[in-house]
Amino acid sequence: MLLDTSGLLCYLHQNEPLHQEAVQLFNNSSKRSLTHSYVLAELIALALIRRFPRLAVLAFVMDLLDNPDIETVWVDEQLHREAMKLLIERQDKTYSLCDAVSFVLMRQRRITNALTTDRHFEQEGFVKLLQPAS
Repeated sequence: MLLDTSGLLCYLHQNEPLHQEAVQLFNNSSKRSLTHSYVLAELIALALIRRFPRLAVLAFVMDLLDNPDIETVWVDEQLHREAMKLLIERQDKTYSLCDAVSFVLMRQRRITNALTTDRHFEQEGFVKLLQPAS
């Protein structure tokens, strides 16, 4: 499963509505998970804007990097360019560059599930694992 910014934020903060679901999915994943450097950068920025404790956020990201069950892909020029190409092709969507990198990686790795609340993943044909209660 791909670990997206919104899913990691739900996991990190107990007051997030889908916190329990995120914890359960994150902790019970039987396969290695994948994330990338743009997700980590976005997570740090978003968590600090929302006034999460800085040290706790940075420690969490370092723990993710050290976790042997999570592969972190460092976005290089080629991956960045592929994501930019996707954004140009999907001008009718409001995808972020971080989203586009995730979509490219998920297709490359044949990953269908994302720990996310972001509807953009469904728009691109992936499974959004965190669904708000109806």
